Amino acid sequence: MELKERNMSKNSDNFSSIIKAKIAKYANTATVSEEGKVVSVSDGIVIVTGLSNVMLNEMVQFANGSYGMALNLETDYVGVVMLGKYDDISEDSIVKRTKKVVSVGVGDELIGRIVDPLGNPLDDKGPIKATQFSPIDQIAPGVMKRKSVNVPMATGILAIDSMFPIGRGQRELIIGDRQTGKTSIAIDTIINQKGKNVKCVYVAIGQKNSTVANIAMTLAKYDALEYTTIVSSTASDIPAIKYIAPFSGITIAEYWCQRGEDVLIIFDDLSKHAVSYRTISLLLRRPPGREAYPGDIFYLHSRLLERACRLNEENGNGSITALPIIETQAGDISAYIPTNVISITDGQLFMNSSMFNEGQRPAVSVGLSVSRVGSAAQIKAMKQMASSLKLELAQYEELSAFSQFGSELDEETKNILEHGKRIMAMIKQPQEHPIDQIDQSVLLFAIKYHFIKWIPLAYIEQFRSELIYFIHKHVCYKVLVKNQAYDEVLIHEFKESMKSFIKQFIGGIKDYDPTKVGKLSELDPLKMETTKEIKIAKPGYAVNKKVKKSENK
Repeated sequence: MELKERNMSKNSDNFSSIIKAKIAKYANTATVSEEGKVVSVSDGIVIVTGLSNVMLNEMVQFANGSYGMALNLETDYVGVVMLGKYDDISEDSIVKRTKKVVSVGVGDELIGRIVDPLGNPLDDKGPIKATQFSPIDQIAPGVMKRKSVNVPMATGILAIDSMFPIGRGQRELIIGDRQTGKTSIAIDTIINQKGKNVKCVYVAIGQKNSTVANIAMTLAKYDALEYTTIVSSTASDIPAIKYIAPFSGITIAEYWCQRGEDVLIIFDDLSKHAVSYRTISLLLRRPPGREAYPGDIFYLHSRLLERACRLNEENGNGSITALPIIETQAGDISAYIPTNVISITDGQLFMNSSMFNEGQRPAVSVGLSVSRVGSAAQIKAMKQMASSLKLELAQYEELSAFSQFGSELDEETKNILEHGKRIMAMIKQPQEHPIDQIDQSVLLFAIKYHFIKWIPLAYIEQFRSELIYFIHKHVCYKVLVKNQAYDEVLIHEFKESMKSFIKQFIGGIKDYDPTKVGKLSELDPLKMETTKEIKIAKPGYAVNKKVKKSENK
């Protein structure tokens, strides 16, 4: 009996020590978990009560594990837009605060990946191990943090780089009807950034899954996915996912911009983004305005696009160049969303459907397109050769419309029309074939000095490719690459080179009489009046070419 009592006292001592040890582990702190209840669920909008301290754009978690974003903060309830499935959410189910606003993973881990607007991978390359996250809605950099735009963001498209140049940090709108080549310009611009130390972000808003897959395949074909991130919100996604997609894209771009890198971002397209925001606003019972869009639709796009800029040296010297796309209906650029975005951006490229149907690609309208940065975003060689191009095309379009009346034309008008036709043929460019800026300046040289008048229209494309091949082997091309500009001697050298090339080229065309367009003596070599040297600086050696002094007779 005594032994039994002794064992019981030992056990009670053990139990008490175990209980004391467990109690000691708990700190004297209280944990508060703020919860609310679902009042109603409909069309991806959940009305919640009890979340009195919730923040705007804060993520809240539902009982089924899905997340939503608090978008309407009223006195008695909160309007939450769902970011996941909501079929099994019922009335009176519990909603918890996360105390975190909607954020997306940023960093180099996203390069070459296809992600949704929440940063989840959509490709088959495994999970994304992002170590940093940034809120998707941030204030744009102030005026004193910015710098003027004067560094080219070359698209590789002759018609754009010559007449409507885009600079790093610029916002250039691409606008036009559906199926007029808007996305093609954006994709070609991404392909042209290869080897230029520019990271790219392509944001697909409301696109078909097959379209996004084709774009990814095209970029992979030209090794452009090595510096590109695709943020995809497809047509089947709920409106809230499409609404946050461009904000996620610009947040990913800002990470690199703040570290001094240059970024190109494509928003394809903001028309569908505006429609998704209109859907959310109407479901949240916000008052509708013009075309049923909410009153803050302008602010929605302005606060998005103002985040694209060029920062000064004190803030990293990075840049974000934005190419938003807007789809018009029957060419109406005076509609609500097009006029909004036109007023926010630094210029627009208007895609003309009639030009597109006639086979003029890219179908950029010279009269309605503009770049408000202008020649500040061009290398000197391009400025020198492209200065008169817009005027020549404007004259051609005006006289082309006039000539349709069938009246007899004088010789000068005929020459302008023939020259205009050849310019239009010269600026035609196949998709996914960007042209280097120096090569573009050589083609513009042939246009400016009317060398193309010798070439029949049917042979312009062949002439263009063979001219570039010929000039690449010439000594003056190396000088142009080094100097990025033409001087008096270089212009003379290029003229003489082109004369010899054109003689050779038209000599190979059967049944062609060049005397109908000019005197063959115009292609005879001329000599310079002064003696100058062309120097080519290359590692290890230098080449000097002298032009002898003589007189022109």
